[in-house]
Amino acid sequence: MPIKNRQNSTSPPDRKILIFSSPSGAGKTTIVKHLLKTFPNLAFSVSATTRPRRDHEEDGKDYYFLSMNEFRNKIEEDAFVEWEEVYKGTYYGTLKSEVQRLLDRGYHVVFDVDVKGALNIKKLYGKQALAVFVMPPSIEELHNRLRNRSADSEESIRERVAKARQEMKYADKFDIKLVNDKLAESLPKAEDIVKNFIEK
Repeated sequence: MPIKNRQNSTSPPDRKILIFSSPSGAGKTTIVKHLLKTFPNLAFSVSATTRPRRDHEEDGKDYYFLSMNEFRNKIEEDAFVEWEEVYKGTYYGTLKSEVQRLLDRGYHVVFDVDVKGALNIKKLYGKQALAVFVMPPSIEELHNRLRNRSADSEESIRERVAKARQEMKYADKFDIKLVNDKLAESLPKAEDIVKNFIEK
């Protein structure tokens, strides 16, 4: 979705924006959670979504869970930095108020977002932001991870794999590609990426 009213989004120039994106199941959320534990000056930008809350998830911590009407009202209010209908009838977005709250508190902000949303945020913040695309080693491995996760139906998994094939085409538009083959090797690589960018 095109970004509106860029002039309304402000942030201190020494604060960095770190954007992690990947196809579903590639491991970006695991990597982001590790980075948040490793770097105390990072804060997570919680996205808003219309998808149902899973049993282990908390509103305001994992996502801001909104009804379709609530989400559409916020679109009308221009309350999002970016938003996207990621799956048919399921919306995700980044609230301007959430990002500004974290920047005002002095944090570098970390995003775990959809591919198109990631590129929109990168476009908005420019050199202040680093966009990292977390790659699965292969589409086949991604399919296996989604099945082993047991969080989705077979139909949903097929839909996610099909979407992943499309999302992989955007990888070259990101600043860095991180192939998540073995997590034990990917985590220190992600740490180095963050450390180097923050200290640059």
